[in-house]
Amino acid sequence: MDKVVASAAFAVADVPDGASIAVGGFGLSGVPGGLIEALHDRGVTGLGVVSNNCGALGSGLAVLLSAGRIARVTGSYIGANEEFARQYLGGELEVELIPQGTLAERLRAGGAGIPAFYTPAGVGTQVADGGLPWRYDGAGGVSVASPPKEVREFDGTAYVLERGIRTDFALVRAARGDRHGNLVFHRSARNFNPPAAMAGRITIAEVEELVEPGALDPDQVHLPGVFVQRVVALTPEQAADKRIEKRTVRDRKEHV
Repeated sequence: MDKVVASAAFAVADVPDGASIAVGGFGLSGVPGGLIEALHDRGVTGLGVVSNNCGALGSGLAVLLSAGRIARVTGSYIGANEEFARQYLGGELEVELIPQGTLAERLRAGGAGIPAFYTPAGVGTQVADGGLPWRYDGAGGVSVASPPKEVREFDGTAYVLERGIRTDFALVRAARGDRHGNLVFHRSARNFNPPAAMAGRITIAEVEELVEPGALDPDQVHLPGVFVQRVVALTPEQAADKRIEKRTVRDRKEHV
C-alpha cells in the first residue's frame, strides 16, 4: 500500500480541535517540524500533546505553544522553554511531568496493546503518592494535582502502576522511509520517535529521504510500516533545516 500523501497540509487535514497527539523528537533532534507547521496553519486548538519536551527557540511544538493551541502537555522536560514555564506557572497550561524512561515505556506499551505496567521509577515520591501540580491557579496555588497511583510489592521491591498511552494521532520524523511506511531514524532522533509513532491511532511520518519499497534493508528498519498510516516527503530544504539548541565549540588547536 502506497502511504505517501501529497503534502503535510493534506496529512493533518482531519486533525480536530481537542485531539490528543504524540509527537516525536528529542530536544530539537528528529522533531516533525513540517507537520507541526501544517497543524499550526490549520488553526486547530485545545490540543493534548504527549512529547518528551515542548520545543525551543521558536521551533517544533513551541510554534503551537506560543500560539495558545495546546491545552495540556504530557512530557518529561521543560528545559529552556520560557514560554512553556510561563504558561504552566500562570495556570494557562496543564502539565503532567513524567520520568523520561517511564514516558517512553508508556508510549511503547500503549502501542503494543499493554494497558499498564509496574515500574520502580517514582516510588516514594509524588509521582506515586500524588500531589504533583498539574495546573496552577495563576496566583501561586495549585488548582489540579496528580492523583495517587497503585503501588505493589514484587519480591520485596515496591513498584508503581503506570498506564500505557494511546493518542488520536502521532507526528514523527524519520531520516529515511519508504512508501509502505517503514522508517529509519538517525541517532538521537530514534529515542522518542518510534514509541510516539506506536502510540498513535493514526501516525503521520515526515521523511527526509523517501525511497521505494525494497530499498531499505529489513534489518535496519527501526519502525515497521504497520504503525504508520501516512508518509510525507520533505523537500531538500526542509530536510536540511536542523537546529541546535545549545551550540558548543572548541578551538581546533586544542585537538592538535
